[in-house]
Amino acid sequence: MKSLKILKSWKYKKLLKNSNYSFKRKYVLKHLPSSLITNAYKSISSWKNYKSTPLLSLDKLKKNLRLNNIFYKDESKRFHLKSFKALGGAYAVEKISKGRKNIVISSATAGNHGRSVAWGAKRLNLKCKIFVSQYVSQTRVREIEKFGAEVIRVKGNYENSLEECKRLSKKNNWQIVQDVSTKSYKYVPQLTMAGYSIMIKEISKQTNQYITHIFVQAGVGGLAAGVVAGVAKYFKRIPKIIVIEPDRADCVLQSIKTNKLKKIRINKESIMGGMSCNEMSLIPWQILKKTSNFCVSVTDNYVAKTIAMLKDKKLSRVSIIGGECATPGVIALIGLANNPKARKSLNLNEDSNILVIGCEGNADVKLYKQLLFKGRK
Repeated sequence: MKSLKILKSWKYKKLLKNSNYSFKRKYVLKHLPSSLITNAYKSISSWKNYKSTPLLSLDKLKKNLRLNNIFYKDESKRFHLKSFKALGGAYAVEKISKGRKNIVISSATAGNHGRSVAWGAKRLNLKCKIFVSQYVSQTRVREIEKFGAEVIRVKGNYENSLEECKRLSKKNNWQIVQDVSTKSYKYVPQLTMAGYSIMIKEISKQTNQYITHIFVQAGVGGLAAGVVAGVAKYFKRIPKIIVIEPDRADCVLQSIKTNKLKKIRINKESIMGGMSCNEMSLIPWQILKKTSNFCVSVTDNYVAKTIAMLKDKKLSRVSIIGGECATPGVIALIGLANNPKARKSLNLNEDSNILVIGCEGNADVKLYKQLLFKGRK
């Protein structure tokens, strides 16, 4: 346990309690209908090579933090895409294509969503165009191209790639499969989030322990909203929902703080690239503004170290491959459990059963190796 002494110094950046919290299953399932969640599981569980991803125990960390259980949902084993996103984009492609073969699928991505969409298009022999910003690594681009998609690089950030995707899709009559919802674009993001809810369905069968706290990442909020919808549908008891973001891109925290959907300014991109988002998606906002108990922001400082500790069995008896976006739940939990006031506020104690979402493995192999090397120093 000596190796875990360093964790005592770990801190979170900001903690916000949601004063508008009011979890009602009916309300959640109005925004992400129960029928969509049921159909997503029915479809995806019938796909070739489908199996539940492992629910691992961070048994060494739970002793260090004096908690009953810390469960880690290991999405590095999701199909061969190494990310929870495999459940969303590919399913949406299947639903909107409706068996047609003469359509072209398009999407903008920071990496994993585009990979899922490209894989979904390849499964159905459809043409696919994926738009990426200048910040998306060449490694991630190559992974998308492996599925036969054409990758179009756009100058600027994710927002720029999304705008270009919309412009060319409208011009060429391509079918957009995006995970960001707006007033006029809801159905496809709902399909995507319904896919994500499958993780909770699996967890409900994988442990008979009642989950007391869920630590879930947010970029535009699709994963978090999908998890919450899964909870509303499949869990008997409602756990505390703690939403985690990079401190450089805390659009959920800022929106919940002001109780209105807020677009923030990102001055410097986080290493957690898939979470470096400046505005929430509409449906996730409608769900999370009522159902998240707390918002937490974390810095990039502990990402490399967490990757190394997961891999080198410092936090558990098994070696875990977790990418940069799989780390914030672990980082936030450590920081909060270390702080007596925060610990009490979240009711973290010896009876707590924590769930963290290990949302990706080494989806960007090059970046993963760099961070692993840095974290082992």
